[in-house]
Amino acid sequence: MNDHTRRTPTGAAVLRPHVTSAISEAVLDELAERGYGRLSMEGVAKRAGTGKSSLYRRWSSKQGMVISALTEFSVPPAEIADTGSFEGDLRATLEAVHVWLTHPRFAAILPDLAAEAGRDPELVQAIESAIGVRRRALGEATLRRAIERGELPEDTHVPLALDLMAAPLYWRLNILRAEVDPDYLNALVTYLLRALNAR
Repeated sequence: MNDHTRRTPTGAAVLRPHVTSAISEAVLDELAERGYGRLSMEGVAKRAGTGKSSLYRRWSSKQGMVISALTEFSVPPAEIADTGSFEGDLRATLEAVHVWLTHPRFAAILPDLAAEAGRDPELVQAIESAIGVRRRALGEATLRRAIERGELPEDTHVPLALDLMAAPLYWRLNILRAEVDPDYLNALVTYLLRALNAR
């Protein structure tokens, strides 16, 4: 055999993307149906139609597996394209948050996950690091773009602005259990533009 020929060592893990995708889907389904506390590696493997070894080749723990699946589901929707104006970006952001929070699968997962996080500080930290920080970074990019265009004041308090953009939807949907319709989103855009002193 040629010295330059490379081959995968015997027994080495080959992570097939379609298997990883099936596992992630199974994790989300198990979370929605059983909750974090009752979710097991065995249950996920069975639902995904694979062995537990496939899971452990990818993640060393249940928490790592869950965070990975939630990140894959939660971070890409926060990537908002530049619409050309802060008002357009804001509307697109609110719509994306609304779709994320009302997705049937995620809406079933979120209450249980919030309760579990109250009992597990490590889970809170993992969710914040993998999802919260990354979603807020994408939101910050939208705000910075508006500041550079002169649509928002240079002294805009970016962390507070990010809170203002997400909190009303979370409160209305998950605490009040009220509907969010186009009229509500339009009113929210108007009030947020005023609150942020947008030009």
